[in-house]
Amino acid sequence: MNTQAAPVGRETPRELAERLSLSFHDGLLLSRALTHRSYINEHPEAIEDNERLEFLGDAVLDFMVGAWLYNRYPEMPEGDLTRMRSALVHTEQLAEFASMIQLGNALRLGRGEDQAGGRLRPALLCDTFEAIIGAIYLDMGIEAVWEFISPFLEEAADDILENHKTEDPKSQFQEWVQAQGMPAPQYVTRGTSGPDHSKVFMVDVVVSGQVYGSGSGHGKQAATKAAAQDALDRLGLID
Repeated sequence: MNTQAAPVGRETPRELAERLSLSFHDGLLLSRALTHRSYINEHPEAIEDNERLEFLGDAVLDFMVGAWLYNRYPEMPEGDLTRMRSALVHTEQLAEFASMIQLGNALRLGRGEDQAGGRLRPALLCDTFEAIIGAIYLDMGIEAVWEFISPFLEEAADDILENHKTEDPKSQFQEWVQAQGMPAPQYVTRGTSGPDHSKVFMVDVVVSGQVYGSGSGHGKQAATKAAAQDALDRLGLID
């Protein structure tokens, strides 16, 4: 994995490819992978955003991460493999991969999304990383994807296992609530902020009318997970 620092300022798709040692035959594929829909709205000459490549990259990643885990951990049971795969392909982890290669510098964003901090937004970085995977697959094939993604997986898998990151906070909190003989927790959205293209949700996790934790995130799923994590922290149930 080539993590050479990005130059100061914005990067062109060609500069990104050179820095990451990606030899694209069709440079337009990489440009498309880096193009957010907000850019299309402001640049009618741009043909397509990265959402279709993101769809493809998501599917390629699911398969490849599953295959990688199957071979990397031959004694690991199916349930643990499933949890490991989920941990390796969830939004925050893929956004971290994108940050490691400073992908934000090369994103093609509309002015509003850029000013709203889109280059640092985890959901957007995750989507773009998936689109990059889709573009590599289409242009260079499955072996090139293996070469690109394997170093990320090696490093992240060790961290996930060492720090027990396969443990989902919502499931952990649910188990604790059930052990206390209490009703199931409810996740209540108490507000939102920000523009439609970068909305932040604020969520409380409530049990028997009492708020046990609060969290926020770009999307309800991320906010509910943060709320459950906050509840576990308050209860002293995690290290």
